[in-house]
Amino acid sequence: MLDATNRSGGTAAARPRAGSSDLAVAVPTAAPVLAPAPGLAGRCARVLLSPWSRLSLLVALLASAAAVMVVLEPQQLLTDGLPARLGGAVGVVAYAVAYGACTVAFVPRPLLNLAAGALFGSQFGLVAALGGTVLGAGLAFCLGRVLGQEALRPLLRGRWLKAADHQLSRHGFRSMLAARLFPGIPFAAANYCASVSRMGLLPFLLATALGSIPNTAAYVVAGARASTPTSPAFLIALACIAVPGLAGAVVAWRKRHRLRAG
Repeated sequence: MLDATNRSGGTAAARPRAGSSDLAVAVPTAAPVLAPAPGLAGRCARVLLSPWSRLSLLVALLASAAAVMVVLEPQQLLTDGLPARLGGAVGVVAYAVAYGACTVAFVPRPLLNLAAGALFGSQFGLVAALGGTVLGAGLAFCLGRVLGQEALRPLLRGRWLKAADHQLSRHGFRSMLAARLFPGIPFAAANYCASVSRMGLLPFLLATALGSIPNTAAYVVAGARASTPTSPAFLIALACIAVPGLAGAVVAWRKRHRLRAG
């Protein structure tokens, strides 16, 4: 029997059987989907939420609050007193809220503490002043943390700034407690420095509440006894104001070399 090669008179190449790969159906791949180009709204949102835009908003808010305080003249509380309808516990709470707002607007705390003592006496004045102190510190800390931290942290390059940031970030509670105990450190500056650091809110508030008691109590008692400047309570209050301030100045002078070395 002649095979196919001999019948055709030539050499026939055997055709291989179709494998499974030949039977597979090619599935077209989907073309990559390109993300739509951000529109005007997206670009505006990025600009408004950028660190420097938020910092500018913080500066504008603080400047506006300070201007409002200049117009309202809160120091008139020392002469005019509170409205008649704000008496008792309602007056204490209202004053604490106003105290907190005033500290955010850079109104000096000694003035507010003296007014608290003159308006409510030693005990209720201390409650109102401490409540306002913690409230104002918390507001300033949250504002600085949300609106200013991201923009300001890259600027911490000097030795003093790095040393202060290191102390507040690593030893936040005790550093803030010392800052509150010594009245030479400005209240608002300590608030915003802590907000730029990596210090937590709870240690900040606890250190503020505990560290502010001696100085706040001294000013409140002085305000409550201002009508009798020769009384022992008034003289003791003045001593409690002067001695911590002097001690803070001495400690700062002795620690200056460590700060420079940091």
